Order: sequence, then C-alpha cells, then structure tokens
Amino acid sequence: MKEAPVLFATQQDTTGELRVRVNSEIADLPIEDARIEIFDADNPNNILYEGRTDANGLAEPFELPTPPLEYSMEPNENQPYATYSVRVTKEGYDNQLISGAQVLPTVRGEQNVSLLPNEQSIVEGESIVIGPHTLFYEYPPKIPESEIKTVQETGEIVLSRVVVPEFVVVHDGTPSDSTAQDYYVRYSDYIKNVASCEIYATWSENTIMANILAIMSFTMNRVYTEWYRGKGYNFTITSSTAYDHKWMFGKTIYDSISRAVDQLFANFLSRPGVVQPILTQYCDGKQVSCESRGWMTQWGSKYLGDQNYSPIEILRYYYGENMFINTAEEISGIPASWPGADLTIGSRSDKVRQMQQQLNRISDAYPLIPKIVADGIYGERTAEAVRVFQRIFDMPQTGVVDYPTWYKISNIYVAVSRIAELV
Repeated sequence: MKEAPVLFATQQDTTGELRVRVNSEIADLPIEDARIEIFDADNPNNILYEGRTDANGLAEPFELPTPPLEYSMEPNENQPYATYSVRVTKEGYDNQLISGAQVLPTVRGEQNVSLLPNEQSIVEGESIVIGPHTLFYEYPPKIPESEIKTVQETGEIVLSRVVVPEFVVVHDGTPSDSTAQDYYVRYSDYIKNVASCEIYATWSENTIMANILAIMSFTMNRVYTEWYRGKGYNFTITSSTAYDHKWMFGKTIYDSISRAVDQLFANFLSRPGVVQPILTQYCDGKQVSCESRGWMTQWGSKYLGDQNYSPIEILRYYYGENMFINTAEEISGIPASWPGADLTIGSRSDKVRQMQQQLNRISDAYPLIPKIVADGIYGERTAEAVRVFQRIFDMPQTGVVDYPTWYKISNIYVAVSRIAELV
C-alpha cells in the first residue's frame, strides 16, 4: 500500500517538485512499494522526504526548497537549482542512490530510478552522480562543423527520406574514448535528457520549443547521415559537448521540457532544396560566443522568448529566414500513425478501437489504468482510462487523445509488449 509522503524539513518560499518513478532494470516494469528517501546532497543523515511507490511505480510528488526563480532567468554566479540525493530500496532488489538530482523552482522534475533484482547482480551497483547543468558549468565548447553533410549511402538506413528513429545509441564520452559506455536510449527520452541538461525548464515555452527543435534537428542529422557509423563507430551520437550535446545518465527530466518534446518529436529543421535535417549548432552566448558563426545562443533565445518571439521566429533570428520546420515522413517502432484529428468523447473509428486495445494491454503493466471495452466508441470510461494514463506519464490530464498522447500510448504499448515477449 502506498504511504503518504513524510515531511522532515520546513518549506521555503521558493519551491519545485520532484517525482520519483521506480522500474525494474530487467523488465522495465513498475515496482510497487519501493521506499523513497530524499535528502540533502551533502548530508545523507538529513532526510527531507520518505514515501512509497504505488502500483505504477510512482511516489507522490514532493515539494522541495529551491533557489529563487530569478537565478535561472539571468546568467548568475548563484546556482539556480537545488541538488538532492535520492535513495531507493526494495526487498529483493539492489539499493540505488542517485546524487545530484536537480530541482528547479516552479517546475516538476521526474527522477527515473531502475532497480536490479538481487539475483541478477554480481556486485552492488555504483551510485549515479548527475553532473552540473551546462549553463552553470564550463564544458568544452562545440567544435564547428558544416551544417549540411555529404552523404554516402551505406545500406543500413534509407537515406532518401527522414525517419524518426526508435532508439539512438549514445556514446558516453568523446568519439575516440574506447572506454566510454554506450547506451541504447529511446529517441524522445534522449531529446528530453539533452534539453534538461542544456536549457533551464523555467524558461518560456517558446524558448524551450526553439531549443528543442535545434536539438532534434542536430540529432536527426547525425541519424540521417550516419555520421559516426560512417567513421567506423557503432554509435549514433556522443555525450561530449565538443562534438554533440550533453547527455547524462540518470538526469532529472522536467515537465515543461517533456511536454514540448512530446508535441514536437517528429519535427526537424530544413532549408529549401536540402533533404537532410540541418545540423543546428549553438552555444550559451555568455561563456562562449558564437553568433558570428550564425549559430543560436541559448541565453539570446531566452530573451527573445521573453519578448514573445515564436519558436520559428527565434530560430530564424539566428539561422536565417530560409529556415523552416519540417516533419519526418515516418516514425519508427509505432504500430500505426496519428489519425489526423483528436480522439475524444463521441469519436467512433478503428483508430479508437486500436487505442483502446493498446490501453488495455498497457493496463496489465500499469494496473491503475481501468480496463475498457475495445468497441471503437470513445465514451466516458475510455476518457477516464486516458486521463489515468496521462497522469501516470505526466501529461496534461485532458482525457483526449491528442497527437502527443497518441504517440505516448503507442510507445508504452510497444515497450510493454516487448517486455511480455522476453519474460
């Protein structure tokens, strides 16, 4: 049974939320009744929060003290986020400790934690340490590259069109570092991680979307051109800021960034007459200057967003008026494409039936989602099942299957179906 969070610390005026999600590392299924402890990063004896996960592997969000909001609104010597450590324990599993979870004011961070069953581990797992944010720490600046690459077909992918990959392989180091670990990461999760590392989730929606579009187009260029595979490597992209973007294993992901990626994930940036996504490079604009190269600056994009520039206006301000937003022709790993219009109460179609069947399959792994009749008719019970799904996966709880919800349902359905085949 889920326990209510226990508060040990006095709340401050400025706070942010942290929600912890616990899954099994082997089957990627939710773990119920895992114990969560949140404490000061520098003081493991000062426990601020205790709670338990529910049947969906979720602990209740907890409100934690943070620095003032204005620290993340201007380049600042003061750290704009609070750091906490998260300890997760569950009988039958190895303990997990994550240090450096970053909580920003006014937004919700989600900390995903994977536990390894005792019998599957050889030694106790090492702690996960989340490094500092790129806007608050000096990482190596981007090495300039051409924004359009010469493509040589290798036969591994179809190069005549842009396809959103289901996964990318992230090399956690520089390209030549043979000791660095490779991680298979779902494409949308990779983009959310990078954006959470490289911009502040407290910024305006337009600024967040402009930066996400730049991150996605850069990543899609690496995918489309097989940039690293063409050089003999077995990965898609690196975590080095000198070559690609910052990606951190275990990074806290923020709700404002997650929502934007769910809305935009099939998009990339194009120029007239160019098929491949544009390699949209950028810098912070304070520690490193790059406007003379025609790159976007992150702080500059923040100020334009504050002036109500739209995402495409921000991007064109830096990359030129001939930059436009394009959409991939295909999304890998999805059973069926978006129906083209929202599914809501009163909708009747085969697409509704397919979505209902997928939700029923997902509810086997996430039992708080109510079972529904897969009759192709979108009634109140279907809307309620959708609302529960949206709550579990931190989406707006509208009860309507819009574009982001359709693809989130599809992704989770594919994931739980594969897990069932393996266990």
